[in-house]
Amino acid sequence: MYLVGLTGGIASGKSTVSSMLRELGCPIIDADVVARKVVEPHTPAYSRIVYHFGPEILLENGEIDRQKLGQIIFANEEKRKLLNSITHPEIHKAMLKEIVLFFLRGYRYVVLDVPLLFETRRLTQFLNHTVVVYCDPATQLSRLMQRDGLTQEQAEQRVAAQMPLNEKRGLANHVIENSGGREDTHRQVLRLHTKLEDSMDFLLVRVIAIAATAGLGGILLYAAKMLLS
Repeated sequence: MYLVGLTGGIASGKSTVSSMLRELGCPIIDADVVARKVVEPHTPAYSRIVYHFGPEILLENGEIDRQKLGQIIFANEEKRKLLNSITHPEIHKAMLKEIVLFFLRGYRYVVLDVPLLFETRRLTQFLNHTVVVYCDPATQLSRLMQRDGLTQEQAEQRVAAQMPLNEKRGLANHVIENSGGREDTHRQVLRLHTKLEDSMDFLLVRVIAIAATAGLGGILLYAAKMLLS
């Protein structure tokens, strides 16, 4: 099994593309979903976040108020880095567990849906393909204001907190242009899906995995013979 990284920018349409891939049968690991799980009450990340940001970021039921925390980190780069240092290691550990499960189930590849794929760069070295969902800046800003009910200033602040989409586009192997209509985006997703399905990258990964397993088995067998001799 090989890994495909899917990323984009806020309101660029990454979730739409991820949903389309899922409907086509692609296995998806959504970093945002994982991120919500690792900060649930009584988890290590939850405790550290409350310690550093204070109980005022909590809802009445004890869960973290994501909107309030978002307002804090998007207005303060140091606090944003602090939050990332708390959550990212936990997110990556949880994603690794899901990757192993997909591997054991025999999938050829798995798509990692990661908003900050190129910002953190912790996962890029393990990816065979990277995909960026792109839209032009004006469309991105308009969608964000409409989706989240933000003022233009608030929307610009959130967009500025991320790596520019043009820069991400230059780092990716594949680009889904999502400035237009849904049908056009869907056609591009179908073409990407065909490329991923036809790719033979998974064979190399499986050969390496089998060789590594066989090598480890040989070492263990040799050690056992030495102990028994």
